[in-house]
Amino acid sequence: MNEPAGPAEVNAVATLLARYAELIDAGDFAGVAALLADAVLCDADGHPVASGAAEIERLYVGSTIRHADGTPGTAHVITNLIVESTGPDTLTARSRFTVFQGLDDLPLQPVVVGRYVDDFDRGPHGWRFRRRAMCPERWGDVSRHLTFDPRG
Repeated sequence: MNEPAGPAEVNAVATLLARYAELIDAGDFAGVAALLADAVLCDADGHPVASGAAEIERLYVGSTIRHADGTPGTAHVITNLIVESTGPDTLTARSRFTVFQGLDDLPLQPVVVGRYVDDFDRGPHGWRFRRRAMCPERWGDVSRHLTFDPRG
């Protein structure tokens, strides 16, 4: 079993997760890609989906609809954060996410809920994402959020 992370590590991870939410909700997919540049993004089964800044930016640009204001009209809310130390310079985090979307012609509503499982390591410039598993569990109406239907 992993050890609970200390307050400084929990704060660092919480800040990275909040930065991710801020960037994606702003429609700043280049910023999301820069934040996740050292990571491998995986699906819920652990299969790699994208890695490196260029691939990650292409993934977000190709899958997420941006509206007239340049944003996806979303609010990512990340909760239930558990951070554990997996080594002297490595952490793992589990969290829940809820994505709300509201547009001028679309009432505010949850469009997806699920979990993130993230691995981090401490590099020369601080903590960074190394792996992210995105595990959606429940879908709402994502027709105005995604460029594809995730239910098949």
